Amino acid sequence: MKYAVVMAAGKGTRMKSDLPKVLYPVLGRPMIEYVLDALEQAGIEKIVAVVGYRSDLVRQTLTHRKTVTFAEQTEQLGTGHAVMMCQEQLKTHRGPVMVVAGDCPMIQADSIRKLFAAYESPDKTLPSSSVPACILGTAVKENPAGLGRILRDAAGVFQGIVEEKDASPEQKRITEVNMSYYVFHTPDLLEALTHLRTDNAQKEYYITDTPAIMKKQGKSVIALPVLKDIESLGINTVEEAGIVEETMRNLPPIKT
Repeated sequence: MKYAVVMAAGKGTRMKSDLPKVLYPVLGRPMIEYVLDALEQAGIEKIVAVVGYRSDLVRQTLTHRKTVTFAEQTEQLGTGHAVMMCQEQLKTHRGPVMVVAGDCPMIQADSIRKLFAAYESPDKTLPSSSVPACILGTAVKENPAGLGRILRDAAGVFQGIVEEKDASPEQKRITEVNMSYYVFHTPDLLEALTHLRTDNAQKEYYITDTPAIMKKQGKSVIALPVLKDIESLGINTVEEAGIVEETMRNLPPIKT
C-alpha cells in the first residue's frame, strides 16, 4: 500500500487572505485539491493531511476525499515536525510514503509514479532485499536561484543538499535542485525523525535534514531528476498564484 503525507498546516501570511494557505483558490479550486488529485491518480491509497491553522475549515473542505485522514500540528515547528505529527498513522506501515507540500499544485501524477517505481525497483547494486531509505525527486533548472542544490560525487552518487545561502560559488553553478518531493521507506523515515534537531536559524525541525541523516547511517538515498520544470512553481504570494494559473491555462490536458 502506498501512503502520502501532505503538509497543509500553514497560514500563508503573504497570500493576503484569511484562508489557510492550501485553501487559496487557483482557477476556482483550493490549491491542495490539485495535489490530492495527482496523488490519487498516481495510485496513493492513504493520504494524511497535516493541518494546523483553521484546521476545521481544511477538514470540512476535504470531507469528500475518502483517501484522506488528518493529523494536527498545533505548533508550527517546521516541516520535519509536521511529519512527526503523523507517527500514529504511519507506525504500522512498512511500505513507501511520499512527503510533499500542499502548496505545489503543479505536481504531476506521472512524476509521482516514477518516484514510486524507483522505490519498487531499486538500484541493482543494492542487496536484493533492500529498498531505498529515501528517493528525492529533483529537477534540472536553467535558473536555479533560490533553490537547494543537489550534491553528487564523481560517480554521480547523491551526497547531500546545500541551500543556496550556504553554497559556494562553484556549488551555485549546479543546476540540479531539490524540489521537496520525497518517497521514504516508512520505518527509515520514522527512525530518522528521532534524530532531527533545531540547531538552525529558525529553530525548526526540517524534513530536508533526513536524507543526510540516512546517508550517515549507511542507508541508500537516491536523487532522481525526473520532475518537470513546471513542478517547481510553488505558491507563496498572490503574484505566484497568478503565474501558476496562467501556466495551468496553457497546459495540454493531463493524461492519467
